[in-house]
Amino acid sequence: MLTAGFSVQGASLQLLRAGERGIITRINAQQDTIAQALKTKGLILGQAIAVEQRFPQFIVRVGNATHALNDLSKQAIYVRIMNH
Repeated sequence: MLTAGFSVQGASLQLLRAGERGIITRINAQQDTIAQALKTKGLILGQAIAVEQRFPQFIVRVGNATHALNDLSKQAIYVRIMNH
């Protein structure tokens, strides 16, 4: 049985635990400004992303850079989870 938030295509980035990695498969931003801000940070389709920490800030690593994401940004990103 699938857990809520998961599908054949992947999972919402916000459901990943610290240390988990994925490949961005979809950006579902309801506001164009969010999509543009993510693109500026290098968060684009096909990009590898890792969750560094979830609290007090949600921080991800893309390449050698780390970024803190707000709720709308992390909710917009869907990934295909990568095995270690």
